[in-house]
Amino acid sequence: MDDRDRPLRAILFDRDDTLVVDVPYNGDPDRVSPMPTAADALRLVRARGLRTGVVSNQSGIARGILSADDVRRVNARVDEVLGPFDVWRFCPHGPDDGCACRKPRPGLVLSAADALGFAPAQLAVIGDIGADMGAAAAAGARAVLVPTARTLPDEIAAAPRVAPDLAAAVALLLGEPVPEGRAAS
Repeated sequence: MDDRDRPLRAILFDRDDTLVVDVPYNGDPDRVSPMPTAADALRLVRARGLRTGVVSNQSGIARGILSADDVRRVNARVDEVLGPFDVWRFCPHGPDDGCACRKPRPGLVLSAADALGFAPAQLAVIGDIGADMGAAAAAGARAVLVPTARTLPDEIAAAPRVAPDLAAAVALLLGEPVPEGRAAS
């Protein structure tokens, strides 16, 4: 069986502006607020028996704005509000550091796939910017873009699949009907 034909086993989510409202360089767990439809989307994923994970660039660490412990505390709050997630991976590097983990490179997705025990082709990534789509493609995973105000038009045009919100993105990946009024492409 070709890896692309393998059944979906897990969905990896970007954190900021995908699962939770983006608070730039957030180090305060009290500022965590779920994105609309996030709880419903995750209920559906878990009801279908799929594993979940989060893959997130956190350049605030490299910039000296946040510590890794700050990021872990915020992630723990996301786990309390929307979790638990089976795997967490974050890149602490800056855009110019040349690491293998910073999206759009595949390192975070590959590391999460390894931790979950699945081939990357058995995973999907849902995110809000082109870097999320690039990381999924580079790793060999499926991807769905959920645009926000900061998503660039070129990123939307280049995305393999686009959904208006997280619940619609999950429905699209699972072959479920997309809720009325929330068309996906």
